[in-house]
Amino acid sequence: MTANHGDTGTRAAAETAAAADGAGAAGIRTAAGTVDLEELGRAVKEAQYRHHRTLDTRLAAVGTTLAQWDALRAIARTPGASAHELAVATFQGDQSFGTLASRLAAQHLIERRPGHGRRIEHHLTEAGERVLAAGRAVTRDVLAASFGPLDEVERATLLGLLRRIGSPGEAL
Repeated sequence: MTANHGDTGTRAAAETAAAADGAGAAGIRTAAGTVDLEELGRAVKEAQYRHHRTLDTRLAAVGTTLAQWDALRAIARTPGASAHELAVATFQGDQSFGTLASRLAAQHLIERRPGHGRRIEHHLTEAGERVLAAGRAVTRDVLAASFGPLDEVERATLLGLLRRIGSPGEAL
């Protein structure tokens, strides 16, 4: 993608955000006319926080937490993955994921099996698959409501922009 396309996408996203909250361009730009990066970072974090809080509340109704459901989802995506691979996939440290996996195993939602060498592989149980499916219904509803104000083109633009700035391998 060329810089020109990126500028157009950024400008369109800023205009869309301004129109959505009625603030106008002045609400998201500094006096120099550039986007306030702290404001942008805060808006991303605010949306993520709202998603996490709502998902945690609603996932409790199906007997899980967001962290547990996310771990089940990661295991379903890569059955047999190691704890380290799953920690990376769920944005956790190895020790945190190990503790979480122990809780999931105690609830009979996952199985840990010996793999090659010292590797321990993770797999969903039938109960884990049921909790994962119930959680997917919850997350689908929450995210549909959250992204509801955006049309498909805006959703695609947002996804593309977030992937572009969050792609692995790019140094910050």
